[in-house]
Amino acid sequence: MIQPTGGPNFVGRAMAEFRGSGTANKIFIGMLILTPLAVVANYAGFPPLVIFAIAALAVVPLAKIMSDSTENLAHHVGPTIGGLLVATFGNAVELIIAILALFQGLTEVVKASITGSIIGNLLFVLGLSIFAGGLKFKTQKFNRVGASASASQLVVAVIALIIPAVFTNTLGGDLSQKSRDDLLENLSILVAVILLICYAGQLVFFLFTHSDLAGENAEKHAPAEFTPEYAAAEEEGPVWSVTRAVITLIVATIVVGFVSEILVESIEPVTKQLGWTELFVGVILLAIVGNAAEYVASVTAAMKNRMNLSLNITTGASLQMAFFVTPVLVFIGLISGNHLSLRFEEFELVCIIVAVVIVNFVSLDGESNWLEGLQLMGAYFIIAVAFFLHP
Repeated sequence: MIQPTGGPNFVGRAMAEFRGSGTANKIFIGMLILTPLAVVANYAGFPPLVIFAIAALAVVPLAKIMSDSTENLAHHVGPTIGGLLVATFGNAVELIIAILALFQGLTEVVKASITGSIIGNLLFVLGLSIFAGGLKFKTQKFNRVGASASASQLVVAVIALIIPAVFTNTLGGDLSQKSRDDLLENLSILVAVILLICYAGQLVFFLFTHSDLAGENAEKHAPAEFTPEYAAAEEEGPVWSVTRAVITLIVATIVVGFVSEILVESIEPVTKQLGWTELFVGVILLAIVGNAAEYVASVTAAMKNRMNLSLNITTGASLQMAFFVTPVLVFIGLISGNHLSLRFEEFELVCIIVAVVIVNFVSLDGESNWLEGLQLMGAYFIIAVAFFLHP
């Protein structure tokens, strides 16, 4: 039985937890050295590519710490408030990076990171999880009804992203550019409001009207963001105290913001130096960095033959990105003066549609194998290469 931590010997407990943790956690802890290295590299005037690489890698363990802190805190406040906490901080790293990029005027990078987070979770993270789990178990089964429900919600997200592009392309040619921009901005704001209402509806459904889904059957039905006990089911160490969880979360959030600022400031010099596009940086690189915590949680769940959980983590993260992070960024864009419209490029939209369609197909039969995981990863790398070559 998992017991809360306690007692004054903090260093002793920390060392005991480190020795008892798995290989993945030890790697994350070791990567924390990259945080001061990122600061040194930035102020010492290292080449932009070096700064970008160190800062990007430094975000990864910090994201894991934020995730662990939130999940541990959720155990002390109960499933309702705990589920809300996990939902709110589920994509905190992506949100912090996107906000800083938005204030820097990198609107295309922000939209690309949204695209990248959605397709990255649905194709790469899920594909890697299915592949890793399939190597250990010949066939893995999951709840088809729950997976299909999440897949249907993804279709709504696709509609919200497609409509602004279709709307813009079908406007009459006699309108001025200013009129077009104003109409698109108004549409983006209204769509953002609707997405937030849908997100609020999800919270009410899973946390209040159907809170029983956050209990022992949550793994079969509810997205991972609304089931705070999913992380502890995977951990064998002690649950943190409330004080430790809160302090760790606050410190990690502040440090993530600081490191993310270094990362964002290095984007433009790196793209100019290497000839990379902001589209590639946002869709592939920033998405990989921001989703690091999901990688570990999803793959670990799959390798323990918990495909319901793995699917919930990946689809839940994509849903939260579409229904919460994206509309929030639209309103922050209004504050920053760098307006973020929901008109995505056709190439980005096609990739999102492809990812959602594939996930729908995977969820049809209620089971998976390693070949399906390989196919998902293959689709992701095809898209990644295309984004890399896209001018």
